[in-house]
Amino acid sequence: MPDQELDPITLQVISGALDTIAEEMGHILFRMSFSSIIRESQDLGAGLFDTEFNTLCESESTPLHIGSIPGYLEGIAETLQGGVWNDGDAVIHNHPYHGASHSPDIAIVIPIFYKGEHVGFAANTAHHLDIGAATPGLIIDIPDVYAEGMLFAGTKLYEKGQRNDALWEYIGRNSRAANELQADLEAQIASARLGVRRFGELLDRYGKDTVLTATRQLMDYTERVLRQRIAAIPDGEYHAEGFLDDDGKNRGVRLPIKVCVRVKGDGIEIDLTGSADQVETGFNVPFEGSTKVACFCAIRSLLLDAETSEIKVPSNQGSFRPINVFAPKGSIYNPEFPAAAEARFAQINRVIDLIYKALAPVLPDDIIAGSSASLSFVAYSGVRPGGDYWVFLEVNEGSYGGRPRSDGPDSIDNLMANTRNNPLEDLAVHLPMICDRYELRDDVMPGAGRYRGGIGCVKEQRMLTDGFITHENERHEDVPWGIFGGHEGATGRVELFNIGNPSERREMPAKFSGMRLQAGDVHVFYGPCGGGYGDPLDRPPAEVLEDVLDDFCTLEHARQAYGVIIDPASETVNEPETEALRRDMRTSPGAAEAALASAVASGAQPLEPTPGPAPAPVETPKPLPAASLSPAPPRAEPDLSQIVRRLHETFGSAWSFEILSHERNGGGVTVVGEVKANGSRARETGRTNGGNGLSVGQQFEAAADDSLRRCAAALLEATERSQDLRTA
Repeated sequence: MPDQELDPITLQVISGALDTIAEEMGHILFRMSFSSIIRESQDLGAGLFDTEFNTLCESESTPLHIGSIPGYLEGIAETLQGGVWNDGDAVIHNHPYHGASHSPDIAIVIPIFYKGEHVGFAANTAHHLDIGAATPGLIIDIPDVYAEGMLFAGTKLYEKGQRNDALWEYIGRNSRAANELQADLEAQIASARLGVRRFGELLDRYGKDTVLTATRQLMDYTERVLRQRIAAIPDGEYHAEGFLDDDGKNRGVRLPIKVCVRVKGDGIEIDLTGSADQVETGFNVPFEGSTKVACFCAIRSLLLDAETSEIKVPSNQGSFRPINVFAPKGSIYNPEFPAAAEARFAQINRVIDLIYKALAPVLPDDIIAGSSASLSFVAYSGVRPGGDYWVFLEVNEGSYGGRPRSDGPDSIDNLMANTRNNPLEDLAVHLPMICDRYELRDDVMPGAGRYRGGIGCVKEQRMLTDGFITHENERHEDVPWGIFGGHEGATGRVELFNIGNPSERREMPAKFSGMRLQAGDVHVFYGPCGGGYGDPLDRPPAEVLEDVLDDFCTLEHARQAYGVIIDPASETVNEPETEALRRDMRTSPGAAEAALASAVASGAQPLEPTPGPAPAPVETPKPLPAASLSPAPPRAEPDLSQIVRRLHETFGSAWSFEILSHERNGGGVTVVGEVKANGSRARETGRTNGGNGLSVGQQFEAAADDSLRRCAAALLEATERSQDLRTA
C-alpha cells in the first residue's frame, strides 16, 4: 500500500520504540559478553535494518560501529551462503573486502520474518579478542588480508534454526581465546534474536504497514534536517591536511592525509584524493566499512549533535544520504584486495579531525580544536602454565581539543571512539598484569587557549610473567592543532623499561608488533594533549589560577602562555601585573619571548613555542567599508545569499569557494578566500575588527563570508566585462 502520512504522535512513539529496541540489543550484548573489550569497553554496535539495508535504529555505543552495518549487509548480499535467507538463519560476517569495518569486528545478522514475509534484519557487531591472526589480539606488520585470521563472508552459522557444529568447532580451534570468542558470539546471537522478537512485537502492536511507513518517514525527516543544516554552509571547497607517523614497518616514512570537503547546496562530498597510497602492512582502511563511516560520523557530530541541537533527530539512514565519500582505489583509504586492512583506526580518526579543521572557517561555533584523534590499542598476551593463551585488549584514552564554549575533556576516548576504560581491579583479578600508574600527564602542557585543550593520560602496565605486546598507536609526530589563536597541543609517546632498572627507558615508535616482554617489563603510554580554542589571553585569570591549583598548569606556563602572574604563597592572581603583562603581550611581539626568558631565568623548563600557520602571501587589501567591520552573524546576511544565487545563475554548479588562510590580527580576524569558476578565479581578503561584540568564532565566520562576497563580486564583474566585450 502507498505510504500515508502518519500523525506526529504515532511517529514519535514508534521512533522511541525503535530506539529502545536498539539500546536493549546493545545492553544484552555487553552484559552477556565475557571479554573485557566488549563487556567493559563496550566496543560494539547493534540495530535494526530494513530489507534494503537501511539503518532504522542503532544503539548509542561506539561511533566506529554506527553506520557500518549497512556495509556488512551489502557484503553479505554478495556472498550469502545459498543465496537465500530463511527464517532461523544467523550469518557470521567479517570480511573487510565485503563491507566489514575490519576483520576483528565480527557481525551477527539474523533476518526478521513476519507472518512469513521477510521484513528486515536484526544485527550487531563487536570487536573480538583473537580470530587466529599472525600475532595475538592485534596485527600490524602483515603481508595481506589472509594473515588477519579467520575470514567469514555471508557464512551461515545457523541455517533454519540449526547450528553448523562443524563451523562452531572450527571457530573454537582457530582462536587463542576460543572460550571468550565463542561466548561473545553467543551473546551477539542472543542480542540479535532479541531484536527480532522486539521488532515482531512492534509490528503486532501497530501493524506492519504503519511501522514500515513510520521508518521511511523517520529516515526522510532525518535526511531533511541534515540537508537544511548543510544548506546553511556556504558552498565551496574546504581543505586540510596532516600526516601519519609511518605504516608500522617503514620507520620515518610519513603518510600524508589530505581532506577536501565540498559543500554543494544541501549535499556534502568528502574527497580524500592525495592521501597516501596503500601500504604493505595492515595499516590500510576498508572503504565501505570504515572510511565512509568515519566521514558520516564527522558530519553527524558537527550538524546533528544531540547536546546542541534544538530538536531530537532520530539516528537512522537519513543521516548518511546527503554525504558522498570518495577515496582513490589503491590509496590507504580504499585499498585493493588482498592488502591487509586490520590496523585502521588511527587513520579514520585523523580524517574526522581534519574534516573539522577544514570546516573551521565556516563552522567556527561548532568545531573543536585538534584532538588526540588517534588510538592507543594495546594487545597484551601470554601463555599460561597449562599451555592456554591469555589475551587482553586495552584502549587507552586520548583527549579532546578546546571547544567553542568549554575546555577540551581530559583523558577520554574521542571523535570516533567512546570505548570505556577497563577497571584496574578487573585487570588484576583476571590477568598476570598490574597497573603501576594511571593519571593525567604532567610532563607537557595541553594547548593553551580561551578554552584549553584536554590533557592526555599516562598509564604504566607491568607484566608479571613473560608475554607479548602489540601496540597500534599514532600521533607521535603531527601535533594536535590549535584554532582561532589557540596554541597547538602535545604529541604522544611510548616507553618500555623493566621494573628492575627503571632508569633505562627505551623510547618506542607509535606502533609495533609481536614484541616479546619479560616479567617486570613495563609499557608506558603518554596520550596526546588537545589543541587550544581561541586566544589564551582571553582566558579569565581565575580559570588559569584554578588550573594551576589543580596541577593542570605550571606557574611558568600560566605566565608564558596566558600572561597570568600567580602568587603561589597566597594562591591568588596578581591582578595589576597580569593586566600589564597581557597588555604588553597583545601589543608587543616580543613580550611573550620576554615572559619565557623570565621563566627560564627562574629555573623553569622552556615550553616549545607554538606559532600559528603562516598565511598565504596576498596583496594588501583595500580598506573595507565601515559597515563590513561589524557584520551581523553570517546566516542573516541577505546580500551574501543574493551573491550565491547569482553565482549559481551564472556558473551553475561549476564554481567553488576555498579558504586559503585565516589568522587573528590584534582583536580582529583576516580570512583569505578564493572563488574558482570555469577556469577563472578571484582571490580576496575578508576582515572583521575587534570590539564588535562578536565571539572569535563569529568573527571568523563573518570574515569568511566577507571574503566570499568580495571574491564573488570580483569574479562576476570580470565575467560581465568579458561578455560585454564578446557582444561588442
